Amino acid sequence: MMDKPTIYLIPNTLGGESTDDILPVGVKEVAVTLRHFAVEEIKSARRLLRKMDRSFPIDECTFYILNKKTSIEELYQQIGVLKDGFSLGVISEAGCPGIADPGAELVALAHEKGYAIHPMVGPSSIFLALMGSGFSGQQFAFHGYLPKERKERIKKLKDFEADCRRNGTTHIFMDTPFRNMNVLDDLLNELTDQTKICIASNITLPDESIQSMSVKDWREHAYDLSKKPTMFLIGK
Repeated sequence: MMDKPTIYLIPNTLGGESTDDILPVGVKEVAVTLRHFAVEEIKSARRLLRKMDRSFPIDECTFYILNKKTSIEELYQQIGVLKDGFSLGVISEAGCPGIADPGAELVALAHEKGYAIHPMVGPSSIFLALMGSGFSGQQFAFHGYLPKERKERIKKLKDFEADCRRNGTTHIFMDTPFRNMNVLDDLLNELTDQTKICIASNITLPDESIQSMSVKDWREHAYDLSKKPTMFLIGK
């Protein structure tokens, strides 16, 4: 742990109860020494800290909400704990803060103010899906959530397919679990038979599934994704 006040970007699990096989020991050792946290969701952050240490003194901690609604004034308040000599832990609801999750604006402000930043190793569904896909990890793009409107969503998917075919770029995207089947239907009905798709669901959980195959083959092997956090990839 660093001696000077530092922002520690603390990864959360992607679900499940155990942290032992998901988070390095060093992450836990640092996290349980902190008493100030900027978190996407207080309940999940408290649960993570108690998983790390059952005797962790939750009531001695200060939790600040850090999400897309957090104002610049609130960011200054959060970073103010470093000015007071304390380190600050940043925890997203799942996975790594700052990657498709809150954290980047606070870190940018810390850089502006000259504070130390220390990202810590942990699970990212984006990178784990890419690693397990067999698609290009040299050239890839993450697009976050797809458009809700079907016409716009289909256009995006076809753009990804065309770019993959032309440039070899792997395209990674996601949606909320209740729209997963809509995305899957569009992939299987709108893209060409030969296009390769990876579907990675419940990553790091006991029923994890990461499979890559052509659209044609997926039509025969599709499964229910409606309640499963899922990453989709188009690649070659």
